[in-house]
This record gives sequence, C-alpha cells and structure tokens, in this order.
Amino acid sequence: MSVQVTRLPSGLTVATDSMPGAATVSLGAWVGAGTRHETAELNGIAHLLEHMVFKGTARRSAQDIAVEIEAVGGHLNAYTSRENTAFYAKVLSEDAPLALDIIADILQHSTFLEEELERERAVVLQEIGQAYDTPDDIVFDHFQETAYPDQAVGRPVLGESRTVSALKRDSLWDYLRGHYGPQQTVVAAAGRVEHDRFVDLVAGAFTHEGFQSNGATDPADYRGGDRREERDLEQVHLLLGFDGVGYLDDDYYAMNLLSMLFGGGMSSRLFQEVREKRGLVYSIYSFHSAFVDGGIFGLYAGTGGREVAELVPVVCGELAKLTEGVSQEEVERARAQVRASLLMSRERSSSRAEQLAQQILIYGRPQPLDEVLEKIAAVGRDDMARVAGRLLTSRPTVTAIGPLAHLESAEGIAARFG
Repeated sequence: MSVQVTRLPSGLTVATDSMPGAATVSLGAWVGAGTRHETAELNGIAHLLEHMVFKGTARRSAQDIAVEIEAVGGHLNAYTSRENTAFYAKVLSEDAPLALDIIADILQHSTFLEEELERERAVVLQEIGQAYDTPDDIVFDHFQETAYPDQAVGRPVLGESRTVSALKRDSLWDYLRGHYGPQQTVVAAAGRVEHDRFVDLVAGAFTHEGFQSNGATDPADYRGGDRREERDLEQVHLLLGFDGVGYLDDDYYAMNLLSMLFGGGMSSRLFQEVREKRGLVYSIYSFHSAFVDGGIFGLYAGTGGREVAELVPVVCGELAKLTEGVSQEEVERARAQVRASLLMSRERSSSRAEQLAQQILIYGRPQPLDEVLEKIAAVGRDDMARVAGRLLTSRPTVTAIGPLAHLESAEGIAARFG
C-alpha cells in the first residue's frame, strides 16, 4: 500500500503517499482552520496570517525564505479556504528536509514584525480591491454571503477592508496559537518519500509548544436569498444556487455527478442548450461546493443585459427537467468525466498530497482510491433525479452584478420551482 499514516504523541498526523519512480516530493502542512473559524470582527485574519508567515521568522528573513527554497529549484506556496489553510512545497526528494524545515519554521516561529504587518496589510487591501473590481469574482462572495447570511461560512475569505484594516499583531498571534495546534494539523507528502524517515523529520521539526487546537464552528445554515448590484458593465454576472450536501452526506457523489451532467463540460445540458443552441452566453457552468456539514449547488452565467431575460427561464427549465430523470448515457458520461479527472489528478504528487491531507481532515482517515471509485460507480439514474429534487426543495440563492433591468425578480425565479 502506497499510503501510510502515523499519529505522533502530540496528536499531529503525518501521512505519506509513495510514488515509485518519482524524482520529486510534494509536502506541506494542512491546518483545519479557515474563514469558518473567524469571528465577524476578525474576518480575513486566516488569510492575512497565511501571508504574514512568509514575512520572516526568528531564523529567516522573508528574503531568506524565498532564496533558500529557490536555491534548490523548489516552489513554496499557500492558500486559505473557508475550512482550512495549507502551506506546501514541491522539491527534489533530497531537498525534502529543507522544505519541511521552512514550513515548520514559518508556522511556529514567525515574528509578525509591525512594519511587515503594515506592508502586507496594504497588499491584502489591494487584493480585496482587485476582487471588488472583478465582477465575475466578487459575485461569488456575494453568493456565499447571501446563501449563508450572518455566518462565518458566508463571509469572504479575503475579509473586508474594514476588518482587515483593524487587525492587530496580537490577534494574529492568538489566532495562530489557538488554531494551529497538532490535533488540527496534517503534515502530508507524496512522491519519492520514505514514510518512517519523513515521520522522524516531522517529529523533529514540529514541537507545537504553546499551540492549541480549536476547530469548533457554528453549523452551516443555508437560507438562500437575493442580492443584486447594478453596475455599468457589458455583461450580467449571474449566480443561481440551492442547498447542497456536505462531504459526509450519502448523496455527496450523486450531487457531484449531477453537477457534471448539468453543467460540467461542453456536452452538458447547460452548455448545449444555453450556449450552443441559443447563443445566450459565452461562459456557463454548474458547480457543487461542499463543506463538512453542508454545501451549495450553483450555476454561473455571464450574459448580456437583455439576454438575461431569456436566459433565466431557460436555465430554470433545465434545472426542473433534472427531476424528471436523466438518461443512462448522460450518467455514464458524467461518471467517466469524474472518474477520469480523479485518476488524472493521481499522476501529480501535489494533488496526491492535497487529497491525502484533505481526506484525513474531513473523514479522519485516508480514503482508498478503490473505495472512492466504487461510490462513483454506485450512482444511478434514480439517484440523480432524487438529488435534483432534493435541491429544488430549498429556497434559491440569486446574486447578480451588472445591468439588471431585465433580470426577473427573486419571487418570479422562486415560483418557477414552486
């Protein structure tokens, strides 16, 4: 078996996925803390922290961090999501100890100097401004907030200018030490890696002295609603969504296949009906975003200010048709797409390390590939129709930015499913 997992006495989980023949290794620390673990006043702190740990430690300056990893031809990066934050690297296998040492250093010994904080705060504020100026980006933040109002899971990952501007150095320290503890962290590696050796390296690098693990969050409570922002744009950026399912739900794989069938590719119902037959859009697709305890199913379309009047009835009609049943050919095509995407991702060490860490954070264990493929194979036509019906029992979420004079009212859209 290529996957091995060890839990250290501290509670830190170490996992590896060996890929014989690889010359490189992808490794990192995945922490079960993100936007969902912020208070309203601290919205954006997880993302700002992700930036700040690269700005220097007791042993390394920001330049040292960049120079050391690039001196061996490696890559170092990070991201923040609503449920976790990741810090990862890809290097030649012989340079894994260096990459691991850098990641352990920045996560335990960052200095958060005031002058660095002010510089990086300015960078993040620019990032927030850029997102606001990108309508097909900011509309997704509006969508999340409308679906989950007054909840941490609905707040923007970047935070808001008001909250980020007010964040203090002490708050960063408190968040780091309160949420980045060993019980909330998975250190994973995939590629040319020897498990026992990697475990020894991790045990020596991560002491987590003074760190705690606080993964408590409020349950995700989907509510739906309507939010529109009139802007002088060439296009309407429209999102329509419904209450989805979480990773642990029995319908998780059926919902993913339904999304693929509905709007996951050029052969999907949405693409064929809306773009190919009617020419109403350039971009249209569906998606299912899951959390541990919930999720949201949605579709995005970019269309003209006048075309949106025709677009909405068409996409609503296509959604409703899903409850009437799907063909076996469609199911097989969606299954093949999901299966192929999964197997293709297995060829990349970075994807395998990511998948391994995420599975442990979500399920508490790695999911064998055969198990996942069996669940995908088990989804049938009746399952697809059933989960489509499950979707449409929830209140729709409608968000739009652009010239909105011809966009149907929220009540009118909801009535199409009632």
